[in-house]
Amino acid sequence: MTTKDKKLKKVLNVGGNNKSIPLPPELAGFEHLLLDIDPRGNPDIVCDARQLSTLQPAQFDAIYCSHNLEHYYRHDVTKVLAGFMHVLKDGGFAQIRVPDIAEVMRQTVAKGLDIDDALYDSKVGPITVLDVLYGFGREIEMSGQDFYAHKTGFTEKSLLAILYRAGFAQVYTKTDILEVHAIAFKGEPDANTRRLFNLPNA
Repeated sequence: MTTKDKKLKKVLNVGGNNKSIPLPPELAGFEHLLLDIDPRGNPDIVCDARQLSTLQPAQFDAIYCSHNLEHYYRHDVTKVLAGFMHVLKDGGFAQIRVPDIAEVMRQTVAKGLDIDDALYDSKVGPITVLDVLYGFGREIEMSGQDFYAHKTGFTEKSLLAILYRAGFAQVYTKTDILEVHAIAFKGEPDANTRRLFNLPNA
């Protein structure tokens, strides 16, 4: 079988807004399908992530979900993760990134900040403690789209727990600058996937 004949692995980018935002390098070479509730970004699938369970099952090798889960209430996060399990193939995995609320609070206390004080500067201007907790408040206020406000906060421990409760077999987490990263496997990851993410052997 030639490389041309091989079927590309498929990644579903959940709530990625548009395809101009790059995927992580580990997903290079995957067929990139975008799912979003907003049709303006020209997603491949226009769908609320809470409705993933209505799609065809076991069709994706990977899910990439960056800064989307926090936009749902806790009970809806459970529905979204059930949808991830539904659309992932048996050997599939989900890569998830969410704000690290524990680190936000540590920095807030350590720096003596108030809720309206800036944590860091970004391309859109200073990001305050309030922005990280509730999701870019000024931008949402101007757009009138309350959906994009943050409704659930995560720590490394709470994200790990909710992914295991959703039925993922193995979950690896790490923290970065104000973020929690997780790789959650539906089943046992194969040797190639372990090498791809530099994971320890089972």
